[in-house]
Amino acid sequence: MAGITTHVLNTATGTPGAGMRIDFSVWEDGKYKLVKTVHTNSDGRTDQMILKPEETKVGKYELVFHVREFFAKIGTPMPDLAFIDTVPVRFAVFDTAQHYHVPMLATPWSCTTYRGS
Repeated sequence: MAGITTHVLNTATGTPGAGMRIDFSVWEDGKYKLVKTVHTNSDGRTDQMILKPEETKVGKYELVFHVREFFAKIGTPMPDLAFIDTVPVRFAVFDTAQHYHVPMLATPWSCTTYRGS
């Protein structure tokens, strides 16, 4: 399956990152253009693919994960000035026949992403 997907794991608790806001943008005319904003479901995934296979083109994309907002919403104690606020992940699609899965593992103090399957 081609296209773009994501999911979020709260690695501070070992649970899905349910309810995280994610902004999806595409690189156009020399800047990132917001395409849509989604929220993760109870499993930490989005209900729909970020970008369906037939809509995916070779190019540059960005997912912005609203990490601080997520942890504040679930009541995680944090200082007023959070160590991590939003996390932009910029990546390229170089083959539209491939699937691009971009997960986020997050705590208020760290984050990790990788190209998943």
